[in-house]
Amino acid sequence: MDKMKNNFSDAVREILDNYLEQNNYRKTPERFAILDAVYSFNSYFSIQELSDRLIERCFPVSRATLYNTVRLLMSLRLVICLRLQDGIRYKACYSDNHCTQVCTVCGKVTEIKIPEIADVIDRTHLRRFRKEGFSMHIYGVCSTCQAMLTRLKNKENTEKQENINKNKYISNRLHIFNTIYTMNTKYIHIFANKSKLESL
Repeated sequence: MDKMKNNFSDAVREILDNYLEQNNYRKTPERFAILDAVYSFNSYFSIQELSDRLIERCFPVSRATLYNTVRLLMSLRLVICLRLQDGIRYKACYSDNHCTQVCTVCGKVTEIKIPEIADVIDRTHLRRFRKEGFSMHIYGVCSTCQAMLTRLKNKENTEKQENINKNKYISNRLHIFNTIYTMNTKYIHIFANKSKLESL
């Protein structure tokens, strides 16, 4: 596994090195330190997490250098970007095709392989356009969040039903009270009328 990681590291360093050389850009140690830090993550990361990783490695860089280098790595397709509810996340990518599923509740991102989609895209012919790769994000709700939402909904429904039952109970009690009150009022009127008649 380490050998494979080193091969990736060497290959991406060579891509960056060639690009900088061909475009007469400086080969600064910051750019290569950022590249190494990006490829040390196993999943998506934020700019702040990248900055923290560089500080852990005793190589702090400015925010501007981070953003500019990440933008450069994106243009070289060595990094992909994903916009989530909690902000923008980045991931190292050395292959051309990426499929991910993104939970819109918790933000969890999982890489998935869907060979059928890759095959369809490979067979698709586009006019005046050469395909180099694709990135696809499927948004939805993960099973953990589905279970949590179901529990919350069931709890809400239970509380709602309890409130309905409580309101029915109170309503029935009020109805009984009103009936008794009405009957008592009638008896009081009858008794009052009977007393008046007797006094006459």
